[in-house]
Amino acid sequence: MRLSELGGKEIVDFKKAERMGVLGQTDLEINTHTGEIHHLIIPTGKWIRKNSGEIRVPWRNIRTVGADMIILEVPER
Repeated sequence: MRLSELGGKEIVDFKKAERMGVLGQTDLEINTHTGEIHHLIIPTGKWIRKNSGEIRVPWRNIRTVGADMIILEVPER
């Protein structure tokens, strides 16, 4: 799958059955030498608030990538 095909997919937490956002509103942490994706970085809260944070989800926690959504297991915080 190409990176461009991931854009616009809804991200869903498998354990909580909770929508987390849409890929495109998230960042990817990529190894620049190998091109391997290490983490999805999902913002929490609104970008306007100063106390908003992020959730870093290791790529290995991706359960499945479907036509419309990405289902993942979010690590315990």
